[in-house]
Amino acid sequence: MRELDETAAGGPIGARLAAWRLRRGLTRDDLASRTGLELDYVAGLETGVEWVDRRGRLAALAAALRLDVADLTGQPYPPRGEEHAAVRAVAFHLRRRIARPHLDTAAGLLLEELAERIRAAAQADAVGDEHGLALALPELIEDADHAVVTASPPGREEAVRLRVQVHVLGASLLRRLGYKDLAWMLLHRARPGTREPLPVLVEEVRLLIDLGLPEFALARAERAEDAGAGWELPALAAVAQAMAGRRQHAEQLLAEAAERATDARELAMVVVGRAAVAAEHGDAEEAASHARAADLAALDGAQRSRLLTVAAAAEARQDRADQAAARLIEADTAAPLRLRLDPFARELVAALAARTTDTVQAAAVRNLAERAGLR
Repeated sequence: MRELDETAAGGPIGARLAAWRLRRGLTRDDLASRTGLELDYVAGLETGVEWVDRRGRLAALAAALRLDVADLTGQPYPPRGEEHAAVRAVAFHLRRRIARPHLDTAAGLLLEELAERIRAAAQADAVGDEHGLALALPELIEDADHAVVTASPPGREEAVRLRVQVHVLGASLLRRLGYKDLAWMLLHRARPGTREPLPVLVEEVRLLIDLGLPEFALARAERAEDAGAGWELPALAAVAQAMAGRRQHAEQLLAEAAERATDARELAMVVVGRAAVAAEHGDAEEAASHARAADLAALDGAQRSRLLTVAAAAEARQDRADQAAARLIEADTAAPLRLRLDPFARELVAALAARTTDTVQAAAVRNLAERAGLR
């Protein structure tokens, strides 16, 4: 099903939805009944009048059709351009790395040098440089594995910490690419013995949210609280609560995240969470308001792109397609490949392609659709 033509009337998810519904022998009425969604919305998805911009709705549709959410989003997407192809190739290299049980135990690496390289990879992740991160990861993971085996007792704890950090970076990239099974395997591999480091638990929460499993994400978040989580965990749990339709719980968690934030960047990230929760509940006006209030300068490129995508979706929901297109193009400028691999951003690109009236913005959206492989 993943070879389905994304230019079909329903757009990326709507076209797949129609095909899978017919394959399951269901009517639109059946699907609306199973998901609790309005019949007009289901019909709109399949005909291109509507688009999916809520994780909870995507999860409900996938569950009703007995599918993984990736069967509706189409991840992993066919490569579009050399950089995307290079990023996709990292899955092959990491799969091979996971399958190798033994390590060369020759002389160890300098942990200071390894730490510096991992910091550079983490910075690439923060700014949304998927290509730079993908190029660095296979060798980094191998070297981090090697360092744990060869480190002297005084340096072993640091070697384990570095190994966890780079495995989480790898799992995060695999999750965004759509290789969620590999992401889970890499996270499991990162655990030193039976201990579950906080970064692993936090990434597992992200992965479960992306899999459309909010209750499992919340259970994992509860376990992570015992590891001394900061602002990030309640912000993620708020999104999971929003997916499950529990707005009050989500707001309580966002307030907790704001209390735990320690600097301007973390406070800005909580605002990103507020916008995401409002959007998940279908309150486009509130989502747009939070997006306008956020300190964009305090955000790294990847999070700036995420916030601008939420803002674009909120503008589109209020029938302001030209403003939505402007925000989406700005998001693409902040982190191009990160945005083009996001299924919700791709949905919005397809929706705006038929709605943008400003000549300049319309041309920019068409160009973005071309670069994303949607035309």
